[in-house]
This record gives sequence, structure tokens and C-alpha cells, in this order.
Amino acid sequence: MALTLAAAVHSELVIKKSRFLGCVQPVADRAAALAVVQELHALHPGAAHVCWALMAGGQSAANDDGEPGGTAGRPMLEVLRHQELEGVLATVVRYFGGVKLGAGGLVRAYTDAIAQALIGADKLPLQRMQTLCCEVPYAMEGLLRRELANANATLIDVAHGSLVRLVFTTVQTHAPILVSRIDDASQGRAGWVDPPDTVDPV
Repeated sequence: MALTLAAAVHSELVIKKSRFLGCVQPVADRAAALAVVQELHALHPGAAHVCWALMAGGQSAANDDGEPGGTAGRPMLEVLRHQELEGVLATVVRYFGGVKLGAGGLVRAYTDAIAQALIGADKLPLQRMQTLCCEVPYAMEGLLRRELANANATLIDVAHGSLVRLVFTTVQTHAPILVSRIDDASQGRAGWVDPPDTVDPV
């Protein structure tokens, strides 16, 4: 089962006078990850490198930021893979201490910076969300809202036309149960349609 992190975790290593500031944190996607990396560059203008690795499904990536190829981003990505993390960004800010570590030393340093951060991490099962769209008569809007609240679903759009259309998200594995509950509660009067493209899933 894929896991994600409850919150960001940090580490700091000093190896032959170089400082390695590690961080592993949950992110939504590649765009959010790149924003974090850009912010780190701004916060650490004196750093020699800001290396990173992202595990986010089809958006996974690794960046050595000027370190010899394959000595930073890729080893960090392997740590995330090994721990079955998903939706997670690993970053290491390196302040160069004047002593070269060699390729093997760099791989160990970047790997250790991420592995040590993860020792104290609070890991959670990754819950994939599903967006659903339901149409009901006006008289049933209150009933539908109560069902969504009881299921901890997140309401993201409501439209009032000839029927009331509610767009909401729920944990993917809970969706079939919620659909069945709404069908039963509405006595089959709830209609299910494809969510509109204009509504972004939460």
C-alpha cells in the first residue's frame, strides 16, 4: 500500500564540512513540488546545490542541480520508492564545505539525509479521491447533504436547475458504499452523471 506523510520532516548532516539540509514533505503534484524547490533556492542563496526527488505517480522526477549525474536526485528517489511513499517531495540543500566527497560519498550523503528525515516521519495510508456528481429533486437536497456530511465527503459545487446537482469528492474506496446509501435514501430518485470538466477535484 502506498503511503504519504502527515507533515514535513527534516534532517541535518555535516560531512567533511559540507552541510546537508534534508526535508521530506507531502505535495499535491509536480507544480507544487517545483514551487517548494524555487522557494528553497530563494531561502538559501549561498547554497551550492538544491537537489530534489518527487514521487507522485506519473509525475515522478529527480534533479541533481549540478551535482555529478546520478549522485543526488536518483538516490533520494530510491529512498522514497523503497519506503513506498507517494505524493511526497524530498529535498536536500547542500552548503559546500570545500572538501569533495566523490561520487560514492555524495550518494551516501544524499541518501542518508533523506533516510534520517524519514526516521521520525508520521506515515499515513494514501487515500485516492474520487469526484462524483449527483442530481436530485429539490425536496431531497437536505437529505443528500446529510448523507455527504455523514460520509465525510467534500462538497465542491452545487447547481440549481430543474434538479439540484451536487458535485463532491470522497475516498475512492468509500465511493461505492456512498452511492448505494444515497440510492437507498432517495428511493432510486438520485441520478448519477459525469462530473463537469470545469470542477477541479479536491
